[in-house]
Amino acid sequence: MSRLANAFAHARSEGRAALVTFVTGAVLDALVAGGADVIELGMPFTDPMADGPAIQQANLRALAAGISTAKIFEIAAGFRARHPETPLVLMGYANPMTIRGPEWFAAECAKAGVDGVICVDIPPEEDEALGPALRAAGVSLIRLATPTTDAARLPAVLEGASGFLYYVSVAGITGLQQAAQDSIEAAVSKLKAATDLPIAVGFGVRTPEQAAAIGAVANGVVVGSAIVELVGKFGKEAPAAVRDYVAGLRAAMNAKEQVA
Repeated sequence: MSRLANAFAHARSEGRAALVTFVTGAVLDALVAGGADVIELGMPFTDPMADGPAIQQANLRALAAGISTAKIFEIAAGFRARHPETPLVLMGYANPMTIRGPEWFAAECAKAGVDGVICVDIPPEEDEALGPALRAAGVSLIRLATPTTDAARLPAVLEGASGFLYYVSVAGITGLQQAAQDSIEAAVSKLKAATDLPIAVGFGVRTPEQAAAIGAVANGVVVGSAIVELVGKFGKEAPAAVRDYVAGLRAAMNAKEQVA
């Protein structure tokens, strides 16, 4: 089994959803220490159109600090050396992933121990831009489903996808709002009926209570903007704050039994 499959299977064996955390800064070890099952590492980009203010500012801070695509792969390789079993997913936009060619990017992912890639702005209909290269390198292409993904389009989203399916629970940018629990439950039920991939729900998840409620019906819960805000607020002291925040999310999810 892959690291991603192992992570979701391990969480399932404990009767809980997997905790998936997103960050653009150098607090990856703190995420693991807090109990995150899967780590998403953001690739800085000048025009992060799907992201809200917190992640936009984090992108600008990272770029100003000289965090290039090459540096992201250095960070990924270092993380893999320290945490051989924790899945690492790169999340970002097409330009940094394709500018040197998809084969180069896929090979660098494999070399650095990256398990999966989420590309926000390459639709399934343009899979050839990145998908074949990732699959040939053994790297999962993780697709996004949204509230507007209907039954007619869902097969295209699922075709060639692996690792898990990321359900974006609100139409809009990250961090500013959260979908109603009943709409999340209905969407997850439909997605589970269409695929065996784990379903991870994100966008707008901030509190332990929200994470626990979503984790009761989904296979994974994605938390990003709230963590990125802590990094921006605490700076060099962020690792401790991030670890404690993630631990609180994980504790709430541990206490809430999964429906399925």
